[in-house]
Amino acid sequence: MAGEPISIYEAKTQLSKLVARVLGGEEIVIARSGVPVARLVPIQAQAGTRRSGSARGQIRLGDDFDDPLPDDIAQAFGA
Repeated sequence: MAGEPISIYEAKTQLSKLVARVLGGEEIVIARSGVPVARLVPIQAQAGTRRSGSARGQIRLGDDFDDPLPDDIAQAFGA
């Protein structure tokens, strides 16, 4: 939970330290003239995000990958 609000001036001069505190699990409230106006919180990881090429070099296809299927398997798939 958030502690005592931090002034905008202090937030500007101490941003790196405030980010480190946020990464440690703290929520920082930023205030203008004593009135809270913003919260500094960690970004939550988005579920299901993918990065193109992240499995490069980990997947191998057999030499016969694109060969026709055996007749019994092809019939099972209605081909």
